[in-house]
Amino acid sequence: MSTVDLTAAEAPYDQVKRQIAAQVDDGTLAPGDKLPTVRRLADDLGLAPNTVARAYRELEAAGVLDTRGRAGTFVAGDERSRAARQAAAEYARKSRALGLSATEAVELLTRALATD
Repeated sequence: MSTVDLTAAEAPYDQVKRQIAAQVDDGTLAPGDKLPTVRRLADDLGLAPNTVARAYRELEAAGVLDTRGRAGTFVAGDERSRAARQAAAEYARKSRALGLSATEAVELLTRALATD
């Protein structure tokens, strides 16, 4: 993570999110690497902790990061694992938007996997 331009049109949390994702994609950050705490990165960048927390949450939902409670936040596994988690998160969002219960969503997914 380098810097955040507070005058840019892009929101600070999006800049943080984009920069971390780029570092994961280009291998600068490898699976298993530990990221700084929200508070530390916020201090380093001159941002509010909630800004960094939002970026971390969205990256976790996309399968890029994995937060392990007090142990910290880490880069998620290999690209295949990240892609699978991202697909699962997207399916969950779409299922909720359609008003499906968790049981209904799982049943549909189970049937879809069985037919392939």
